[in-house]
Amino acid sequence: MEFSSRARQRHLRLAGDKREPYPHSLQFYQEPPTETISLNEFESFAVDRLRLLKVVENLGVSYVKSGDAYKSKLEAELRKLKFPYRALAEDDYDARRKDHISHFILRLAYCQSEELRRWFLQQEMDLFRYRFNELTDSLRQKFLDHVNLSFEAISDDLKNELANELYMSTPGLSMTKVKEQMFYKVGLADAVDLFRARRVFIKDGFAFVPLKDLDALVLNNYRKTLSKALALTARSLPSVQSDERLQPLLNHLSHSYIGPDYSVQKNTGKISLEHIDALSVKSFPLCMRQLHKALRENHHLRHGGRMQYGLFLKGIGLTLEQALEFWKKEFIRGKVDADKFDKGYAYSIRHNYGKEGKRTDYTPYSCMKIIMSNPPSQGDYHGCPFRHSDPELLKQKLQSYKVPPSGVTQLLELVKGMHYQLACQKYFELTHDVDDVGFSLNHPNQYFAESQRILSGGKEVKKEPSHLGNSQQKNNSQESVNSNSASTSSSMTTDAELEGLEAYFTED
Repeated sequence: MEFSSRARQRHLRLAGDKREPYPHSLQFYQEPPTETISLNEFESFAVDRLRLLKVVENLGVSYVKSGDAYKSKLEAELRKLKFPYRALAEDDYDARRKDHISHFILRLAYCQSEELRRWFLQQEMDLFRYRFNELTDSLRQKFLDHVNLSFEAISDDLKNELANELYMSTPGLSMTKVKEQMFYKVGLADAVDLFRARRVFIKDGFAFVPLKDLDALVLNNYRKTLSKALALTARSLPSVQSDERLQPLLNHLSHSYIGPDYSVQKNTGKISLEHIDALSVKSFPLCMRQLHKALRENHHLRHGGRMQYGLFLKGIGLTLEQALEFWKKEFIRGKVDADKFDKGYAYSIRHNYGKEGKRTDYTPYSCMKIIMSNPPSQGDYHGCPFRHSDPELLKQKLQSYKVPPSGVTQLLELVKGMHYQLACQKYFELTHDVDDVGFSLNHPNQYFAESQRILSGGKEVKKEPSHLGNSQQKNNSQESVNSNSASTSSSMTTDAELEGLEAYFTED
């Protein structure tokens, strides 16, 4: 029997607390959901959680995770997306349900490779840390009991009795802080790291851990639980992949971009071919600047580069006629004569613009598609330089583009942490001399539009919606989801269509 949202809450209250499936706003996600949900709800829940985790990643690099700015911005996002943001709320059944179900959906989507698992685990841990640290003392203890962690807050009398030992054994705490701080009695096996670092008082086989260090112990348990769960989920993938309804959705989520598709630009035809060289230096992201440079030097790009760069140029405003002229002029400077170009390449460019074949208006590649799909091989120039370049070569490239040494160091640190989109965002800030771009960078064409907005004083190019809540929809080629609609439609066709289009680029 199925219930509406309000009816479900009323039913659970009537049935008593023992029927409540989400007794706490925080959990280790150990029990998978068993209820039946629609595909629309499945997708909208997953997309909202993906938005949230992207924000968690961005804030984690931009702000101190214990700072007030980090906390306020993350709470605002939780509130906006209707996830549990305050553990004291008693009427947040829908938020808890959404939190629970969406975690398991993304767990399915992000268990498919080691890189995806690592990213998902890190963002979920950061989200968990924030929410755990927001718990009140009583709710914290209830949560610890709920997840079977035998971490018990000691009484004030025992703390006062052990005050001197706690002060001597706990670095960073004055006697005053010892008396103000809550301490937890923890089994030694759970506090091995603190014990090894001589940062905790040990007595009778128990560690007496201050509250400030407790989250690290809880996070360690959560990491073990979630890591094991992701591995087990990966083993069950074959059974999920056999479901033709779910697999396209899961594949899309792991490569997901949520935002404008940039297939239609208001400045179509306003970009002059004579200006592309200058624009590539001023307003192209590193991936497109690399492709443009390779094209000018080699007078040719292999099909991966032509797809990535051609759709980007279409997105910044090149008309079909301009695109044909641009590619033909460059190719005939190399080993391709005009006749071969017209027979082997012109059709594919027209196809790109929806004038041939299925007449689909293809969308430029998002950052996630570039990062996660079709990695470059020898002789290729497509892909994401932050993801696919050797660090030393990337360093040389950045230096040649006059990025200051401190900026190069920052970028390489972000790359080392696998924050490729954030590295591109930092590259934008460094090359445009701004401290904070004020948006999350998710698309090469977004990079171009924002660059032009800044360089033109914000007058000529209207700022594209950069937050994750606004999206445009297109028939059969949508790569975004409108967050203002409760019934979001599937946007799985783009990848398949692009794969079909790539078949037309058969010549190297």
